[in-house]
Amino acid sequence: MNVRQKKLHLSLSAATPEEAGLSPERLARISAVMRQEVETSHVPGVSMLISRGGKVAYCENIGLARPGGPPMRADTICRIYSMTKPIVSVAIMMLVEEGRFFITDPLAKFIPEFANPKVGIEKSGKLELVPAQREITIQDLLRHTSGLTYAFTGSSLVQQLYAEAPLRAPGIDNAGHVAALAKLPLLNQPGTHWDYSHSTDVLGRIVEIVSGETLGTFLATRILGPLGMRDTGFFAPPQNHERLAEPFVTDPDTGAAVTLIETRSAPSFESGGGGLVSTVDDYARFIHMLYHGGTLDGVRILGRKTLAFMTSDHLGRDVVIGSDLLPPGHGFGLGFAVRLENGMAGTPGTVGEFFWGGIAGTAFWIAPAEELVALMLIQAPGQRVYFRQLFRNLVHAALV
Repeated sequence: MNVRQKKLHLSLSAATPEEAGLSPERLARISAVMRQEVETSHVPGVSMLISRGGKVAYCENIGLARPGGPPMRADTICRIYSMTKPIVSVAIMMLVEEGRFFITDPLAKFIPEFANPKVGIEKSGKLELVPAQREITIQDLLRHTSGLTYAFTGSSLVQQLYAEAPLRAPGIDNAGHVAALAKLPLLNQPGTHWDYSHSTDVLGRIVEIVSGETLGTFLATRILGPLGMRDTGFFAPPQNHERLAEPFVTDPDTGAAVTLIETRSAPSFESGGGGLVSTVDDYARFIHMLYHGGTLDGVRILGRKTLAFMTSDHLGRDVVIGSDLLPPGHGFGLGFAVRLENGMAGTPGTVGEFFWGGIAGTAFWIAPAEELVALMLIQAPGQRVYFRQLFRNLVHAALV
């Protein structure tokens, strides 16, 4: 495959594998392995992109956008779920750069319902509420040390309350979602535990409060539009429905029904934590902006030092990692996981790389020391861990 013969979205430049320091034979192996996964009905389709030095050397689309549908393409529209979080985190830091607030500010300064939060402590099978030892800050939200949680990450009594709460009731908007969250107890004391959570949904509401715009409008006018991310948003309009990717109706490994969020109409709740759809073409532009230190094609989204701050570890040694969603040898910055050790994790990597993924299986990482950017979009929630590990191993094996 010669990537120069393929149409690249807007002005992302291309290089041959040899120019980029990638093995053509081992890139071909990535394609062959993923083709086998498609042919054995483990995933409907896969879109992948690899660049080095800011130049795309591999862009491959294998299989179908959905069972029985059109071929997977670089402009196939996928639910990216939690890959929304880095975009919203960038939006927050844009406002910080404008002097609108500090990350050390308390959350209650913007959303008073979060003043004087309570923490749920389990004793003898019952939940006891105790006062939080300090307020939740914006930094806590960015690095997931707020004490908030997700229902799906555990079965504690607090998480059972999250499962029962009307966080996504019909017609609820961002303000209503956050108001419902504020009524729930925290899982842990703010600043003490890394717990993956609704924190970025709250950040999305802060964007609205500070900017005076809906989250979707702010993202479209300040990030997505300037970067040329034309197919990224909180839903796909009717003219783009043919390009939507879908998973198998039932999980190929378990046989369980697969249900993903609706993407064909505008939602009332624009989830900053997981609501966007995007394409390989589009998301590649976002992560190349990050790779280039906050700028792309003459458009500066963030300052270089702000981005370096975001992609540094903000947990340190004292924060307890409360979930296996953050692998060993890693910390967390402001919207991104950050690799701290070459070893310890289950796949190869590079100290200083930063990344995240989405629950449907999408994933990206940026390794500045290797000048490496990699991106994969699939719609296979039950197979997400498998495909992330597979893609990482195959990409790292192709480096020369």
